[in-house]
Amino acid sequence: MAFFRWDGEDLILDCHLQPRASGDAFAGLHGERLKIRLTAPPVDGKANAHLLAFLADAFGVAKSQVSLESGELNRQKRVRVRQPKRLPDLPGLARQG
Repeated sequence: MAFFRWDGEDLILDCHLQPRASGDAFAGLHGERLKIRLTAPPVDGKANAHLLAFLADAFGVAKSQVSLESGELNRQKRVRVRQPKRLPDLPGLARQG
């Protein structure tokens, strides 16, 4: 199983979040999830909001096109990126079809 799948034009990502990191970055794989390090603390939804903004920038879309599908209170998250405009250089990530 990969850390991503396509749902039509949307990209679904299974992520493992590391809050309070020294910088924001994709950090390879954590099991079958994409590890993402973020500087935001895991309080009051700050890490979730920071994650959505980070992914919006990485995939070239507006923040409103990135949504948290599951894992609001947990490090394991599933995120939907609606119609990504670009794909970051991540292992195995490619457009469908």
